[in-house]
Amino acid sequence: QVQLVESGGGLVQAGGSLRLSCAASGRTSSPYAMGWFRQTPGNEREFVSAISWSGGITYYSDFVKGRFTISRDNAKNMVYLQMNSLKPEDTAVYYCEAYYQSSFTSSARQRNSYNYWGQGTQVTVSS
Repeated sequence: QVQLVESGGGLVQAGGSLRLSCAASGRTSSPYAMGWFRQTPGNEREFVSAISWSGGITYYSDFVKGRFTISRDNAKNMVYLQMNSLKPEDTAVYYCEAYYQSSFTSSARQRNSYNYWGQGTQVTVSS
């Protein structure tokens, strides 16, 4: 299985940037897809972005497209989420999640595709 630890959250003003990181450990030699989800109090976790094992396919939710960029470095077992032009509505706890990938399709947008997740990192955007 894969263990995931997020970092990089914090407080930023609207219009600012943050880069989230997710470190994977454990059985990382098998291909695994990665995703970022976020959650606010009282709401379900929602999809933000996902990336295939090779990094060649990415998906974004409409509300972050053009502002966020997902990337990965398999040599370091790291996944990143570069967040630019942040808005107060981006305030949430951000989680990285993973599943062992036999194929990578739009099902990567669905939370129930994922088997592993971290503890989350808080992102707060002030207006």
